[in-house]
Amino acid sequence: MKQLRESQIYRDYEAAFRETTGLPIVLRPLEAFDLPHHGDPNESPFCSLMATTNHTCSACLQLQKRVEEESRMEPKTLKCFAGLCDSAVPVRVGENLVAFLQTGQVLLHKPSSREFGKLARDVINWGVQADLKQLEEAYFQSRVLDKKQYEAVLRLLTIFAQHLSSLSNQLMLAAKQAESPMITRAKAFIAEHQHEEISLRQVAASVNTSAFYFCKMFKQATGLTFTDYLARVRIEKVKNLLLNPHKRISEAAYETGFQSLSQFNRVFRKIVGESPTTWRAKLKQG
Repeated sequence: MKQLRESQIYRDYEAAFRETTGLPIVLRPLEAFDLPHHGDPNESPFCSLMATTNHTCSACLQLQKRVEEESRMEPKTLKCFAGLCDSAVPVRVGENLVAFLQTGQVLLHKPSSREFGKLARDVINWGVQADLKQLEEAYFQSRVLDKKQYEAVLRLLTIFAQHLSSLSNQLMLAAKQAESPMITRAKAFIAEHQHEEISLRQVAASVNTSAFYFCKMFKQATGLTFTDYLARVRIEKVKNLLLNPHKRISEAAYETGFQSLSQFNRVFRKIVGESPTTWRAKLKQG
């Protein structure tokens, strides 16, 4: 999650999305019990005011919880008490749900005085102390999109979520964090010998350290165990080999160091989120 959020591709997309749509966007971790768009440059003036009162803030938090619960398998849009839409698109790394791309705070129709009147009565009944004139001005400043426009925005988010998912393995392998010369040499050794049946002890020996110390330092530097890192390197190599339409999947698996097809299929599905056959079929469709 941290690596996805700090990646250049996410930061570029985030800036482009805000500039193009005028809407807020956030890559939100699972079970983050907060208001996702509070403080966003494109935060709705109305939502910003509502976030300062306990009752309405609580209503927004409950909506966020529902959005998260209902969007674990597919994009979901819900409306808040004020009629504003909020949407979440699931982001997966392999088979695991790791985050949501969220946007919203948008009306799908022009606000009316009648709607605001009902909203104002609800706010008063809740005992919220608010400047109704200021609230009305903020409400009528809400971003308005028609249904088709908003559906197009959500398609953009869905495509980007899929893109983040497909790039997640490369982002994890290329995490730009300071690393010691030992870790750099170890990565180079793994890249050179990934097609062989190499062990943790062999890699540790190549950088003149004990297996125990190397294991600890490698996990600390990369966030991955040696076994997981090696599997991810091999999967990236397989994906490159499979760009050749004449290369058989089994050939690619054995060439990159996997010892059996069952092991390869299991690891590929875990990391990529689908079988190698399905992944390759999508290449042909593209």
